[in-house]
Amino acid sequence: MAEFSVTLDVIMKEYELEALYCPVDPSEIFIYNNDINRPGLQIAGFYEYFDNTRIQIVGKAEIAYLEHFSQEEKTQIFDKLFSTKPPAVILAREIPPFPELLEMAHKYDVPVLSSRESTSAFMSKLIAFLNIKLAPRITRHGVLIEVYGEGMLILGESGVGKSETAIELVKRGHRLVADDAVEIRKTSNITLVGSSPDNIRHFLELRGIGIINARQLFGMGAVKLSEKINMVVELEQWNPEKIYDRMGVDNHYMSILGVKVPHLTIPVKPGRNLAVILEVAAMNNRQKKMGYNAAQDLLDQLGLNMEGANTVTDWGEK
Repeated sequence: MAEFSVTLDVIMKEYELEALYCPVDPSEIFIYNNDINRPGLQIAGFYEYFDNTRIQIVGKAEIAYLEHFSQEEKTQIFDKLFSTKPPAVILAREIPPFPELLEMAHKYDVPVLSSRESTSAFMSKLIAFLNIKLAPRITRHGVLIEVYGEGMLILGESGVGKSETAIELVKRGHRLVADDAVEIRKTSNITLVGSSPDNIRHFLELRGIGIINARQLFGMGAVKLSEKINMVVELEQWNPEKIYDRMGVDNHYMSILGVKVPHLTIPVKPGRNLAVILEVAAMNNRQKKMGYNAAQDLLDQLGLNMEGANTVTDWGEK
């Protein structure tokens, strides 16, 4: 899987960080690690298991501890820390830097930045930001749309009606996230977030009409930049020889980047209102997440004991 990065200037712009020292243009400094570190142990001299690819955050606790040291001792401490060449050192709460800190930053060409926010608040925001920017990702052909708060990834062969179904859902008040190419990011072990590549965002292709812009036609309320993927719906041409699930007792999943997502296969044929079917699928998925399964409820009322089976289809890199 490819290694993703974010440049330091993007982080500085996002959190309005002031550059106290930067050896080169921050757009040329790349961050590859979504973990960050408070170097309290390193200031105390413990460097075992230290990861120098992490951004280092210095707060009031570290500064208060360092004030007990002499100028020479602070120089030695910062010399050892900055010699590891971390991608950046950020001072929280606009804490004034020690002269020894800036001296070692110049010596080893390590950027030093300043944030107005408190240490804990800034750390939590930065971790969440890096988790999204550096998340493992794949791009797949399909449509992503939000239906009743459920992120629905619609898959199927070209020409099966994915975009036409999406435009009908948008007309019914739901929101388009991506058409044709869906960029899927794994932001945690249980969460997938989908979005559209910048150059085709909000555009839809409708055969016979051409390219349309959903935001321009239906307004800002008809589109969304990103959405969690809560379920996958695969559209396929109706096969009379195939037996389709009519009860919904069994639970089917698709594994995307190692994350299991509920998966439905919907047969397509003339006369089926796919938009209404997908609306019902979204509402039913929400009910299942809340602990209610209509098929199981019916079987219980009939006195039948039928345990649902889980099946998983792998899709995407792990």
